[in-house]
Amino acid sequence: MLHNAFKQALADKQPQIGLWLGLANSYSAEVLAGAGFHWLLIDGEHAPNDVRSVLAQLQAIAPYPSHPVVRPPWNDAVIIKQLLDTGAQTLLIPMVQTAEDAQQAVRACRYPPQGVRGVGSALARASRWNREPEYLQRANDEICVLVQIETRQGVENLEAILAVEGVDGVFIGPADLSADMGFAGNPAHPEVQRIITQSMAAILAAGKAPGILMANETLARHYLELGALFVAVGVDTTLLARTAEALAARFTQLPVCAAGTPPSVY
Repeated sequence: MLHNAFKQALADKQPQIGLWLGLANSYSAEVLAGAGFHWLLIDGEHAPNDVRSVLAQLQAIAPYPSHPVVRPPWNDAVIIKQLLDTGAQTLLIPMVQTAEDAQQAVRACRYPPQGVRGVGSALARASRWNREPEYLQRANDEICVLVQIETRQGVENLEAILAVEGVDGVFIGPADLSADMGFAGNPAHPEVQRIITQSMAAILAAGKAPGILMANETLARHYLELGALFVAVGVDTTLLARTAEALAARFTQLPVCAAGTPPSVY
């Protein structure tokens, strides 16, 4: 019950294919949990999730092979503590720009003396309400900490971030990174791609797992060829919206809403 198979797969250099969950709904999360993805990202940063809706989705995904990854809204020890207690074992921490940010994220995911996570396992789904006798002793080693670099500052500090003990992987956020570089809405820009390629090489060289979200299939496959180990290849909200628009357009005179828009991260 405690073993984090996703963390082990990254350590074993086994690529993990994922899907982003933004609908903030346990029913749709369960539908997608059986679709065959290695991992599902429950988004608390940009989707309308709170701790209770994250909990419901964790419970919905639990019977299935897909591993839930949770992105909190911010690198905040209080929110991280709550998400860990609900049973999340892998967290993707947004907007990490310095080694100090990365250290803060790791410490929030560790019980003392290695970190600052409060001990409340008797109240926590994570320990099965203390029915898992080794939880306090093993939790630190089984939590997977993924940090997200999505600005020029994060890229500049990547070497120092990678040196932080306890960081298991680094996720490159192409949408925010391209915007910060002055190419908003164009993550395929050659300069953005150059930075992503260089960053992935540095992450791999440091023995960490590189990750990214990319709905453009050609680019997603390119990142996997570069060595990316956790790649989200789509977003549930986008799949629903674009598929529904295309179906409606086939039976009506209305144009597809997304016609003419360039491919994006999502």
